Amino acid sequence: MEDISIYDGGLEISRIIFSRIVGNVVPALERCADGQEPLPVYIIHDMNVSGYVDLIDSAASASGRLEICGKYGIVASEENKTMSTVLDISGWLLEKEAGRNAFILAAGGGITTDMAGFAASIYKRGVRFAYVPTTLLAQTDAAIGGKTGVNQESYKNMLGTIRQPEFTFICASVLETLPFRDFMSGAAELLKTFLIEDDGWYGRAVTYLSGLRQADDRKEYLKAGGAALQELIHAAASVKAGVVSRDQFETGERRKLNLGHTFAHAIEKNARLHGDDITHGEAVSIGMVMAADLSEKAGVAEPGLKTRLLADFRSAGLPVDCPYPVDSLVDAMSRDKKAENGLIHFVLLSAPGSVEICDMTADRAARLLGTDTKNRKI
Repeated sequence: MEDISIYDGGLEISRIIFSRIVGNVVPALERCADGQEPLPVYIIHDMNVSGYVDLIDSAASASGRLEICGKYGIVASEENKTMSTVLDISGWLLEKEAGRNAFILAAGGGITTDMAGFAASIYKRGVRFAYVPTTLLAQTDAAIGGKTGVNQESYKNMLGTIRQPEFTFICASVLETLPFRDFMSGAAELLKTFLIEDDGWYGRAVTYLSGLRQADDRKEYLKAGGAALQELIHAAASVKAGVVSRDQFETGERRKLNLGHTFAHAIEKNARLHGDDITHGEAVSIGMVMAADLSEKAGVAEPGLKTRLLADFRSAGLPVDCPYPVDSLVDAMSRDKKAENGLIHFVLLSAPGSVEICDMTADRAARLLGTDTKNRKI
């Protein structure tokens, strides 16, 4: 499967590499040596993927061009996605005497890549880094495009940078061991991408996910359908890479990638405050349905769009019901990092594959949606 490049002004600034073997990340690392041999590599990883990190370490040990200088495991959770963890990573790099020539390799889901990328972008004013995303959410969204960040006072990704990794290495076979709920969290981001830019992929993704939901043996379904899944991941990565190449720093088109996310981040904040268990992808799924509802009520979409998304998402096994009244989301939405001068850049749908930015206040969005969404089947 062909690599995908991200460009800035015609120059390649990052690359997305595909393989079915996780150890094949070693040649990609070797290409980053640039005559500096051995390349000092520091691995920061989710402790749940230590087995894959050991495989990478073993493959790297056979290379005369790389030196694995240390491995640092973290507990990847929203609670730990803070500046404190980033400072711990930086402290470990200092303890290991990592210099400006250090190369950070982050292995794990979006929380891990966000924090490791943030640490790499500020340690000694920036060192090079790359990602091995091990969740569907990270492979289709979080590990692509250069956004890094941590949470601040329950607000999602309030502190961060935009800085591109040297490469993102995508190995779909690692998803075969991913817990099903985590896989479905990424499925929401997959559908989000194709709702922004379709070309037939949205329907294919819904069909694939519906088959997975109904499968007697989901792990066998993932294994048998590995080629189809990798095609979906490749298509989603291509969409995001294209958008980022045209608008790296989110001044225009890249805002479209936030479809459903303004609602989702507010839902996640409420969940943390109430001690509820809602994943990012689940919140995004609910947020996209709310965005479709808002699209109809704002006159952007014809009636029926929300009904279609409800049917598709339910078929795929994704949640669609907001557990909180919409007026309880207003404060968090107003403080969203994408808000400017009191206005939020809401991403609204006219149809799958067609979205537009509509600026409005959180209060107006709440009024359009109504305040009766608590436990309402929307």
